[in-house]
Amino acid sequence: MAHPAQHLILVGACYLDTVLNVPHFPEEDSKLRATSLRVRRGGNCPNTLEVLQQLLRQGSTTATRRDVVPHLVSCLPAAGSAATAKILSSFGDDTLADFSRCLYRRGHAEPASCYIIQSQAAGTRTIVNYNDLPEMTVQELGDIADGFRDMPQSWWHFEGRIPGTTLACIRYLRRVLPECRTSVEVEKPGRDGLRELAAAADVVFYSRAWAESQGYESADACLRGEEAASKSSLAFCTWGAQGACALSPEKMMVQRPIRPTEGHLDVVDTIGAGDTFIAGVLFGLLCHSADWNTEATLRFAVDLATQKVQMDGFAGLGAVAATYSSRVSS
Repeated sequence: MAHPAQHLILVGACYLDTVLNVPHFPEEDSKLRATSLRVRRGGNCPNTLEVLQQLLRQGSTTATRRDVVPHLVSCLPAAGSAATAKILSSFGDDTLADFSRCLYRRGHAEPASCYIIQSQAAGTRTIVNYNDLPEMTVQELGDIADGFRDMPQSWWHFEGRIPGTTLACIRYLRRVLPECRTSVEVEKPGRDGLRELAAAADVVFYSRAWAESQGYESADACLRGEEAASKSSLAFCTWGAQGACALSPEKMMVQRPIRPTEGHLDVVDTIGAGDTFIAGVLFGLLCHSADWNTEATLRFAVDLATQKVQMDGFAGLGAVAATYSSRVSS
């Protein structure tokens, strides 16, 4: 008997990124020539979706491809705008995703924009965002959720923007889709309401930046420290070059350090590493729940993110992930 499709709904902002590579960060009121410039589609959930598409195509069976249907819910400019056309085309003509539930803002032609200055000397980046698009409302998300009432096997992943609105959305989902599962990102330091948001989700992803802002000095310390406040059944915390930790449903701490392919980590592009990690985890939870435990899922996600920082962009991750997936499953 065929299993019902699992619907993965990714809710978060979508940007057009302008990436400037520079020798070093410029001093205030100075002039500096960039070594390269790229413009590409970005945003946490869109990046995760781009990686997931590759995993579903190449890292799994044809049956799995049919079983998982990804959807993107982002606020975009008007449906007929050039910016929206550019964003949607960036996922490829053969995209697996459904964009019909995106929120197209009439009268707006410009997308949310992100300007990233990436220092070759420091190996870090500084990000400046600008977004003039009206944010998603609880009513809009409620209308989208109502469309899934006949599709109870759904997973809703939230970027963690506007925690108050996102929390109200999760509570609405609990009422109308009691069988759905939810995951959230707790990423930005200083954003009020993220703890309450984590407490409402089934799976939580903590970032190092947020953890350090709360006084934690390691990934495992963060997960243990937040365990009492969160009702989640599974939690992850990434810690840059030190890899990541997971707190399993059995409350066992699992760690996975970074293990570069050739013993040396050649960092090329860190943009989207966290989004890649989340894609790896969601792939494991949705497509390998029967044969991967928490340790296997964490291993796959860390190895995938490690590969990502050693390459420019996301192209080609699926082929690499197929090898990682077979190793984890064996």
